[in-house]
Amino acid sequence: VQLQASGGGLVQAGGSLRLSCAASGGTFSNYALGWFRQAPGKEREFVAATSWSATDYADSVKGRFTIVRDTAKKTVYLQMIGLKPEDTAVYYCALGSGRPRTFPGGYVYWGQGTQVTVSS
Repeated sequence: VQLQASGGGLVQAGGSLRLSCAASGGTFSNYALGWFRQAPGKEREFVAATSWSATDYADSVKGRFTIVRDTAKKTVYLQMIGLKPEDTAVYYCALGSGRPRTFPGGYVYWGQGTQVTVSS
């Protein structure tokens, strides 16, 4: 399985972006898909994840970010609104099995990351 993340960019505080993660190979529908982010000097942190049975969000993004999967297109999206400077990071998509996990070790496949920069 290969994951290709895209959609990052530079946006002003309060703006919005939609990240995409396209999967190729493998069976997409039975997996959990997650988004993580990593700011310079910080550990990779959980943002959002979804499976066929559940969706989960980090408290810091609840109400602002929405994760959506399109099984037919084998793509997962992260819609982000109300962006804040503290959302600045490289965003990674990941694919794993079972329920959504909030820790990186719960995922097997990773995309290459896409940079999101929010200016104040």
